Amino acid sequence: MSGENTMNAADRLADVTARIATAARPAGRKPEDVTLIAISKTQDADAIAPLIAAGQRHFGENRVQEAQAKWPALRAQAPGIVLHLVGQLQSNKAEDAVALFDVIHSLDRPSLVTALGKAMAAQDRSLPCFVQVNIGAEEQKGGCAIADVPALLEQARAAHIPVAGLMCVPPADVEAAPYFALLAKMAREQGLSELSMGMSGDYETAVMLGATYVRVGTALFGARS
Repeated sequence: MSGENTMNAADRLADVTARIATAARPAGRKPEDVTLIAISKTQDADAIAPLIAAGQRHFGENRVQEAQAKWPALRAQAPGIVLHLVGQLQSNKAEDAVALFDVIHSLDRPSLVTALGKAMAAQDRSLPCFVQVNIGAEEQKGGCAIADVPALLEQARAAHIPVAGLMCVPPADVEAAPYFALLAKMAREQGLSELSMGMSGDYETAVMLGATYVRVGTALFGARS
């Protein structure tokens, strides 16, 4: 790992952190109320290590198998890593996900509630979960339909799954703010305080509208080749 890579990672991390702080202030929020998740999917250990060295501790992965291949070794070298699963989760991978991750952002259907509830009970692990909402009603995207959120929350609580809040991925190429505002309204109505929303292109808007977790990849790792 070269010094230049470390410096670049540190500079990118400092830039994103500063932007979060700038976005939080007009909304009357404290920057420390927003947790930055570095989305490290498709990034190898050599790309991740400089961000860890720069102080980043929250990381997000899309796939269980990819995370299993790289994170045990990385975690052994750095204390305090918090690993977030931000991608779609198949029910048959629930046991592996509960064993490896600390937070799950993609709880979106009753069958997954059942699988996660069983896995958490069997492993005696209680992972905070976000209910992923299909906020733009897009057929190709995962997420619970807006109308089905109250019922899914009830099922999750009955299965003793700690629901932290709501998560969404707004439709691409349109203004994200109305979708973030809608998710925040839904969370308030359901008595939930955490919001996982905002990515590299729109995390500042998300922070202004109440995001407590932002999921940033490209702005931290650079554009994928």
